[in-house]
Amino acid sequence: MDESIKSLVLELISDQVFGVWFLIGAALVFWMQAGFAMCETGFTRAKNAGNIIMKNLMDFCIGTVTFVLIGFGLFLGEDMLFGFLGKPNFDVFTNYASFDWSNFVFNLVFCATTATIVSGSMAERTRFISYCVYSAVISAVIYPIEAHWTWGGGWLAAIGFHDFAGSNCIHMVGGICALIGAAMLGPRIGKFEKDKDGKITKVNAFPGHNLPLAALGVFILWLGWYGFNGAAATTVEQLGAIFVTTTIAPAIATVVCMIFTWIRYGKPDVSMCLNASLAGLVAITAPCDVVDATGAIIIGAVAGLLVVFGVWFCDHIIHVDDPVGAVAVHMFNGIWGTLAVGLFATNTAPTYALADKNGQELLGLFYGGGFKLLGIQALGMLSTAAWTAVTIFITFSVIKLTLGLRASAEEEITGLDITEHGLPSAYSGFSIHDMSGMMEINDNTNLGEGEYDNATELQKNTAVKVVKETTIADGAIVDTGMHKVAIIAKLARFDNLKKALNDLGVTGMTVTQVMGCGIQKGAGEYYRGVELDATLLPKIKVEVIVSAIPVDKVVEAVKKALYTGHIGDGKIFVYNVSRVVKVRTGEEDFAALQDVE
Repeated sequence: MDESIKSLVLELISDQVFGVWFLIGAALVFWMQAGFAMCETGFTRAKNAGNIIMKNLMDFCIGTVTFVLIGFGLFLGEDMLFGFLGKPNFDVFTNYASFDWSNFVFNLVFCATTATIVSGSMAERTRFISYCVYSAVISAVIYPIEAHWTWGGGWLAAIGFHDFAGSNCIHMVGGICALIGAAMLGPRIGKFEKDKDGKITKVNAFPGHNLPLAALGVFILWLGWYGFNGAAATTVEQLGAIFVTTTIAPAIATVVCMIFTWIRYGKPDVSMCLNASLAGLVAITAPCDVVDATGAIIIGAVAGLLVVFGVWFCDHIIHVDDPVGAVAVHMFNGIWGTLAVGLFATNTAPTYALADKNGQELLGLFYGGGFKLLGIQALGMLSTAAWTAVTIFITFSVIKLTLGLRASAEEEITGLDITEHGLPSAYSGFSIHDMSGMMEINDNTNLGEGEYDNATELQKNTAVKVVKETTIADGAIVDTGMHKVAIIAKLARFDNLKKALNDLGVTGMTVTQVMGCGIQKGAGEYYRGVELDATLLPKIKVEVIVSAIPVDKVVEAVKKALYTGHIGDGKIFVYNVSRVVKVRTGEEDFAALQDVE
C-alpha cells in the first residue's frame, strides 16, 4: 500500500476513534452529576437529602433546556462584539441534518457542571424555585458568554489564554457564584454564635450525615474527571499524559492535606481529605495537557493546603457558611489552576501548542518563559471573575427582591425535604435524629416572636393545646403542689422553650427526641402521587418538675415560647406529682426540687 494512502487511512481511523472517545468522555462528565449529588448529600444533613438530589437532577435538566434555546448559540455561535459572545442561533432546530451533535452534547455536560457547583454552598436554606431560576441563568447566559471567550474563539483565545478543561471557565466561575450566593443568603441557623455586640464568637460544626456517601461521590467524580480532562485529547500520547497529571495532582493533594490536618488538628480529617482530592482535580484541570509530572506534583501539593485554608477563611474570616466546601475546592483552586498554567507550562508535554497571537511559543515562568504567559492567564482569570461576579450578583439581587432566596427559619430547621417537596424523609424506614439545629438563634431566625401577645385566646389554645390531669381522692380534687409538665414541641422551638424556662428559674429538665405520628386534616402530603396516611415527624419532648414556681406561670411561658400561630405548635401535659426523691442526698418532695427551679 502506498505510504500516503496508508497514512490517510490511519488518520481517518484515528479521527473516528477519538470521535467516539469524545462522546464517551461526555458521558463520563454527565456521570459526574451523580458524584456531585452524592457528595453534597453526604456532606449535609439528612433532613435535606431529597432536596439536594432534586436540585442536582434539575441542574442538568433545566440546563439542557436553556442551553438548547440560547446557551449553545452564545457559546459557539459566530463571533459578535469583538469576540465577546457568540451569535444566538437555532441550528439544532433549523439545520439538524448538518448540526454538530457531538460538540453540542460535550459542551452541554460541561455547562451543567458549572451550575451544580453552586448548590452545595447554598444548601439547606435556599428556596427551590429560586434555585431553579438562578441555575437557568447560569446555564443560559453567565457560563456560555465567558466560555465563548476561551473555547468559542473569543478574545481570550486570540491572545493565547489557556484553560484546557475548565479550572477557570467552569470551576472558578461556579465557585464565585457559590461564594456570592452563600454570602447573600446568610449562614444556616446556628452556624455562627454572636455576643451581645453582634461579634461572632464561635463557629459551630454541622457534620455531614453520611460520609460514606460523600466518599462515593468523590470516587465517582474522580472517575468522571478522566473524561472531563481527557475527552478533548487528539492523540494517544496526549491522552496518556493527561491521565498521568490528572492522577498525580489529586493524589498528592490528598496526602498533603492528610499530613497537614494530622499535624494541625491531631487527627487526619476525613471530610477535608475528600475535599482535597477534588481540589487537586480542580487545580490540574486547566494545565493538565501542558505540565509534566513535576508540575502536577507541585500543583497538587498547593491544592492540598489551599483547600484547608479556603475552608478556614470562609468560616473564620469572612463568615460565609459553605456546607460542602465548594468555595475552597472550586473557587480557590480554580484560580490556582488557571495561574499554574503560567508557572508550569512546558513544551515537553505531548502536542504542546501554546502560542500568542503572533505565533510565538509561550512557556511557564519556571520553564524559561518569563512572565508573559502568567500575565495572560491572570488577565483571563480576572476578566472572567469580574464578569461572573457582576452578573451573578445582579441575578441573586433580582431573585431576592422578587421570589426571595432564603427559606423561612421554620422550614430550614424542619428540613427542606418536607417543606419544599412534601417528603417526610429521604430515608423512609430509618430513624433520623438531627439535633444540630438546636443552637443559638442567629439573624436569619424569625419564628413568630411577638405574635403571641396579639393572638386571641382561641388562637393560642388551638395552636398549643394544654391537657391537665386531675387527681381525685376521697371525692375531692387533690393538688400536691408539685407538678410534672411534659411538653411536646417542634425541634425548631427548642431554643425558645429552653430560654423561657430558664428565665422562670427552671434549670433542670429532661429532653428526649421523639417522633410524632399523625397528620392534620386537609394537610396531606404526597409521595409519588399517593397521599400519605400518617407522617413521622421529629419532635422534642421536654419534662420538668416544679413546685415553688406556679405551674400556671410555667404553662403560660411555654405557650408563648411555642406559639407560631399554626395548628400543631405543640402540646402541654400537666400532672400532679405525689412524691419526689433525690437519690444523691435523700431529700424528698419540695426540698428535692430546690436546685432545679
